[in-house]
Amino acid sequence: MSVDDATAAQDDPEGPHPTQALDDTVHQRVRLGVLTVAREADRVEFGFLKKQLAVTDGNLSRHLKVLEESGLIAVEKGYAGRRPRTWVTLTREGAQALDAELRALRALVLRLEAPRPEPGTPAT
Repeated sequence: MSVDDATAAQDDPEGPHPTQALDDTVHQRVRLGVLTVAREADRVEFGFLKKQLAVTDGNLSRHLKVLEESGLIAVEKGYAGRRPRTWVTLTREGAQALDAELRALRALVLRLEAPRPEPGTPAT
């Protein structure tokens, strides 16, 4: 995209490009996965997340830390019998961030699926 194209895109009456609404904290694949799985359940266990998202313990732990520090999830540590467990719950802020991310993704898909004018056709 040239500088002129970028300037024209900024002046677009439809508003900013949908990708501008994507949240870098939420949009990362594993973190988006954590939020969506947590949305599906009241509380989700670390081992289940690890299996569903196909990540290592360390990788998942790091992503959970980012989400927890951002206030998007709550992490609870405890025991199931004698075994230590970690559970993840989506916070209100996390649900709102996930909803905003999904709206931005829908807007992007709609934009890409919208009919495009034939080349050489004047814009109306």
